[in-house]
Amino acid sequence: MDTEPTLNNLLKKLNSIYFVLGLSYDSVKATRKEKLIQRFIYILNFFWLNSDVLGAVCWFINGVLNGKSFVELTYVAPCVTFSFFANIKAYTLIHYEAFVSELINSLRSLEEIENTRARTKERDEIIGKDVKFLNAVINVSNILNFGLIITFFTSPLILIVVKYLKTNHWDLLLPFLIIYPFDSHDIKYWPFVYLHQLWSESIVVLNICSTDYLLYICCMFIRVQFRLLQYDFKRIMEDNNVLFNNEAFTREFVELVKWHQELIRLSAILEKVYAKSTLFNFVASSILLCLTGFNVMAMEDKTLACTFLVFLSASLLQIFFVCFFGDLLMKSSTDVSYAIYESKWYLANSSAEKNLHIVQTRAQKPCKLTAFGFADVNLRAFMSILSTAWSYFALLKTLYNPNKA
Repeated sequence: MDTEPTLNNLLKKLNSIYFVLGLSYDSVKATRKEKLIQRFIYILNFFWLNSDVLGAVCWFINGVLNGKSFVELTYVAPCVTFSFFANIKAYTLIHYEAFVSELINSLRSLEEIENTRARTKERDEIIGKDVKFLNAVINVSNILNFGLIITFFTSPLILIVVKYLKTNHWDLLLPFLIIYPFDSHDIKYWPFVYLHQLWSESIVVLNICSTDYLLYICCMFIRVQFRLLQYDFKRIMEDNNVLFNNEAFTREFVELVKWHQELIRLSAILEKVYAKSTLFNFVASSILLCLTGFNVMAMEDKTLACTFLVFLSASLLQIFFVCFFGDLLMKSSTDVSYAIYESKWYLANSSAEKNLHIVQTRAQKPCKLTAFGFADVNLRAFMSILSTAWSYFALLKTLYNPNKA
């Protein structure tokens, strides 16, 4: 098996995204000049994006005051929510950059230690299958996120052409409903505004996917380490005859316990970094799924409906993968307990048996991500989000009267 660090290979996929966003997953190694450049790019993107967010909020308020249709108001609401969500995601990495660097460097150290161990087919399969799956998830997410950007970019152009063919009149449209201090539909400004909104959309999508990809990578590599730990615990009695070589057993057992404690510590760091943004993610996802689903149902324009269908798919997949990887982390940590149970502990002497039981009891308390302590991040939480979103959607559908819109 190739012993080149797998973690570094995966992180390289994030380098270009993090550069254009002004973010970093390893700020400790960055020079002062590099940090200044990163901060400059981040601040530039922040004001670029939020100038459009402010305009969208003003449009929404103005729309409410001037009696805009309910469908038009729900058109802009998901986009504003998604943008606030992207701001929080990006700020999370900035605020906790020291913890992120510590987490990444600790995972690198664990991978280096693993590469010094004797290779076996089972160990290679544990690493290979999980890394292959992680690559597939990132590739699928890239396709959907790129499709989301392209869909919002092209749908106004398609509508412009369609309306021109029907009315023989050019009606310049924009991807998003935003108020500017000038006439954004004037041909002198329209191309620049269009490109401005396109990059704002790209910032939103990249902020969310870049922070999520780092979460997926960390969850998967901690999971891999937990599974390798399980492999060693299962075979600890086979490798050491405790009755005749208690010293060798104790030495290996201590190493496994230190390994387990390190994984618990890294899981706690990951939880600290993502807890607050995950809480907003849970709340925002219910709103996004509800409003976007309503847009798909209520919009008469099929092009716009298809646009929001892609948006709905991206939102659904985003929260699913967050919950899915959180679930993988929880399960792999508690499976250490089962691995110890399968380790032929009954062959050990009383002292070794007691030590194994202590570790087994600790492993029954899962390492997990939470939404700032309000809910665990797992597949059960995903089902709860879907249930909440469906309840909101059903209420909106009941209240919506197209004759009054």
